[in-house]
Amino acid sequence: MQFHLNGFRPGNPEILEAAAQLGPRTDALPEAVDVLIVGCGPAGLTLAAQLAVFPHIRTCIVDQKEGPLQLGQADGIACRTMEMFEAFSFSDRVLKEACWINEVTFWKPDERQPEHIVRHGRVQDTEDGLSEFPHVVLNQARVHDFYLEFMRNAPTRLEPHYHRSFLDLTIDPGATDHPVTARLTRTDAGHAGQVETIKARYVVGCDGARSGVRKAIGRTLVGDSANHAWGVMDMLAVTDFPDIRFKVAVQSANGNLLVIPREGGYLVRCYVEMDKLGEEERVAERGITLEQLIAAAQRIFHPYKLDVKEVPWWSVYEIGQRICDKYDEVPAHEAGTRLPHVFIAGDACHTHSPKAGQGMNFSMQDTFNLGWKLAAVLSGQCGPELLRTYSEERQVVAQELIDFDREWAKMFSDRLQKDADGASHGVDPKAFQEYFERHGRFTAGMGTHYRPSPIRGPDTHQALATGFVVGTRFHSAPVLRAFDARPVELGHVAKADGRWRLYAFAAAADGRGDAGPRLGELCRFLDESPASPVRRYTRARQDVDAVFDLRAIFQQGHRELDVTSWPPLLLPRKGRYGLQDHEKVFCAHARADADIFALRGIDRALGALVVVRPDQYIAHVLPLDAHQALADFFAGIMRADAAR
Repeated sequence: MQFHLNGFRPGNPEILEAAAQLGPRTDALPEAVDVLIVGCGPAGLTLAAQLAVFPHIRTCIVDQKEGPLQLGQADGIACRTMEMFEAFSFSDRVLKEACWINEVTFWKPDERQPEHIVRHGRVQDTEDGLSEFPHVVLNQARVHDFYLEFMRNAPTRLEPHYHRSFLDLTIDPGATDHPVTARLTRTDAGHAGQVETIKARYVVGCDGARSGVRKAIGRTLVGDSANHAWGVMDMLAVTDFPDIRFKVAVQSANGNLLVIPREGGYLVRCYVEMDKLGEEERVAERGITLEQLIAAAQRIFHPYKLDVKEVPWWSVYEIGQRICDKYDEVPAHEAGTRLPHVFIAGDACHTHSPKAGQGMNFSMQDTFNLGWKLAAVLSGQCGPELLRTYSEERQVVAQELIDFDREWAKMFSDRLQKDADGASHGVDPKAFQEYFERHGRFTAGMGTHYRPSPIRGPDTHQALATGFVVGTRFHSAPVLRAFDARPVELGHVAKADGRWRLYAFAAAADGRGDAGPRLGELCRFLDESPASPVRRYTRARQDVDAVFDLRAIFQQGHRELDVTSWPPLLLPRKGRYGLQDHEKVFCAHARADADIFALRGIDRALGALVVVRPDQYIAHVLPLDAHQALADFFAGIMRADAAR
């Protein structure tokens, strides 16, 4: 990481300098804010952490709980989510504490003794090269802890206001400043029943499946239930089941279950199939007990023994898939004429079964998408029209997740059975395993592919970088940093700071003299041309890379590069002292199996410019000399400001 830019500062570099206008924190809510976030779950904290780094944005996050989460329900962290955690600089801490999911085993009834189970398959959890990060499992409360620490260390020193129950909100469409007024009730001792009012430019409801914000804007979760009860428990147990430290899918004559090993080496989570529900029956009406849940698990594991010693947490639920048709308050028929001010995210706008492990993961991706857009609008960098793209992008991909989850949950519950005449019904265990393998990218969080829009260009020049698919997340790869020969992951330079990344992959002729003809001309255009996005949208007193973070990647080794004659944009002077940034230039690894140009299908002769959004999704792939196309793309998104 980089620090000391504006002078030497001792101590922990992750504690950033506090915002100049930061006043003392009070127990009462502020009268007015830029963004009010309702809910301190994964979605709410992802958004709060992203906004906390902007000193000029006033954010307030509230929750009805008494304090930080101690024991979470969600636990699976997908590879894509780990990539996002790296943007918040705590992926290494998650990796250290978490249980890594490396393989998945599949069990079915023994053909000779159908009342027994036998292993019939074993697969790698995620395919090689899918991500530099593994799929891991960690208590949701620890993820919250990392976000809360990040927020406390950010310039705004943001902390939640607990003991607040959301009441309602009103929107004044004629207001030009703070059009949303929300009311909340305090629940803490000494203030119980006290109603607080807060005005906001924007409100985001991250308050779960029973969202008050969703109800306040008239949105409804629509979908269906599979009418099947499942139980889940975290347990400390003694067992002779050989795969207890693997992720396991068990389909038995006595029911089905899913084993998820937990962090710490001893804790295990089990999702256990319970009863079929009636058409109008709810799971709460069954009165399922912990003892029944344990007994069901013991039957399914037969002939293996399961001696449960302790259950820190358990619950029962019914499988269902529900989604809102829109994620903001603007009616569909007014979408082109009215701008949104209230949004919903996470379980507030989509719910599904936990079998694919996407609940927490997908919710955080919602607000990672929304956060940079709110910051860009509140900074004056983009017009408020940008906020329409949140619902447009996230609702579509959530529907795709719902469709996948419906099929996945059905296959999991629909075990193979035979009639008296020998006819087979249900899902064959082998077919279930094959379905898991086919959809591994989806369960790893890599299924999102945004459609063309003002912030997602066409794939006209996709052939220049076949491994960087426009509309998907930027797939990192190893490189060498040119100035110190340090091996790094290229994607890890992208932090949650609201900046666009311009990855310029040099052509074969580049890397000599002043960076070469194609890359050199791109740098000169960005640095000098009046049409340059860097010149048009970077304010006069900002660092040159405050909006666009240009990175160059050469095919040559670092010893072959002449760094003394590079364009200034690759050695920018920044901060109060005008210090040079020596971390903008990289080289491909000499090893063929680690060469980013080969790994990501970069055209070696022509090179490529890969434009990446602040949420790590690829917005465009362009030729290095497509200067006007680059200018036109950002002209459709951003507002021009004073030239630097």
